[in-house]
Amino acid sequence: MDAQQEIDPRQRTLLLVDDEENILRSLRRLFRREGYQILTAPSGAEGLNVLEAHKVGVIVSDQRMPEMTGSEFLHRVKSRHPDTVRIILSGYTDLESVTESINVGAVFKFLTKPWDDELLCQNVREAFTIHELSDENQRLTAALQQANQELEARVVEKTQQLAFNLRALQISQDILEELPFTVIGIGQDEIVFANRRAREHFSAVPLLLGSDLESACGAGMANIYRQAAQGEGVAKGEIELQGRHYQCRCQCNRSDGPHEGYIMTLNLLDREA
Repeated sequence: MDAQQEIDPRQRTLLLVDDEENILRSLRRLFRREGYQILTAPSGAEGLNVLEAHKVGVIVSDQRMPEMTGSEFLHRVKSRHPDTVRIILSGYTDLESVTESINVGAVFKFLTKPWDDELLCQNVREAFTIHELSDENQRLTAALQQANQELEARVVEKTQQLAFNLRALQISQDILEELPFTVIGIGQDEIVFANRRAREHFSAVPLLLGSDLESACGAGMANIYRQAAQGEGVAKGEIELQGRHYQCRCQCNRSDGPHEGYIMTLNLLDREA
């Protein structure tokens, strides 16, 4: 395949590098039946040019080539395209060539010429498997990093929202605490909140919070609460406490939780009495 020809990035792409044209033709015939997209180059320098233009999974390179050996070529490939899997195919098996290929070129396999077709094809298949596993690992790692970043962003957002809600709750409690009339919060017939005026008003009750509403505050307030709870969520009426008359109002404070809360207020009607 011409290096300038458009190739499908989804297919396995193999680059063959050898300065002998007859070797390139033989290898091209051998690997064509494997279904690869095949690119060729007559030298290491040309091979580097091909790699700049195309994504290649596996390289099979000759060792003894003029100007740049296979080991030198693959050493440059390793630094520029580290995800490629590199194979040396050499007619020389001296220890120096093998050592140089492994140490300098960081090759996957060092194979000899003449080659065994099945053995060579098997090694190239294994090389593509390694390349694809590496690609998948990088994809999963990137996806995990993205997921972690999104999770961290959500945690930061939720933490900020929680901090805001806590501040808002504290401010609301401070406001309720200083209101000039009695405010009582009720949940499941029990008093769950009482502002300063409420605590002063029912100071005779030793433990106001957690007390039953009727026991702590009397039947009049309890009846208005039951009217709100059994009706449309709002009830009001006039009651007498400790010789004074009050306007009592009870309203449901609906929420998304499993229980409803009620807010009850007392306003003195006869302040001069």
